[in-house]
Amino acid sequence: MMREDSVEETQITLDEEEIPLEDDVISTQSDTRPLLNERDPRGVNECLKVSFEDVIAEPQSVRSTDKVWICSHTLFEVSKVWLYRIFTTVLAVPVSLISGVLFAVLSCLHIWLLMPCVQILLLNTRCPRTLWNTVLDHFISPLFRSMGKCCGAVGIHLEQK
Repeated sequence: MMREDSVEETQITLDEEEIPLEDDVISTQSDTRPLLNERDPRGVNECLKVSFEDVIAEPQSVRSTDKVWICSHTLFEVSKVWLYRIFTTVLAVPVSLISGVLFAVLSCLHIWLLMPCVQILLLNTRCPRTLWNTVLDHFISPLFRSMGKCCGAVGIHLEQK
């Protein structure tokens, strides 16, 4: 039995002028190219959105001069941005490499060592598991069910005097 598929003709244009670069779905959602506009799409680091007013806050009663406030605000913002850039330049590549190696090793160990051992254990313990399930179903489960019914009728009433 063969299924008849309807064939529809689709015209594909390869003119780059018609497709803006921002709307190119393939280039913006590629696995090999990082999304530069959306670096924290899941909001993992929402707690790190810190502004100057979150760190330094002067009450109305005690205030420094406006020039000191402006200079300290500028120094805070500039040092935050540039020190972050310097630290990420120095640490991003080695930390990414170490993280990639660590996750690769853990994945390999999980796939090739841990799961086969678990599967072998589950296959070889079929008889004891069947025996244990029988003991649970016929002896232990009815005992605890009856104890639950006996203790379920107990009521506690608290009064304040």
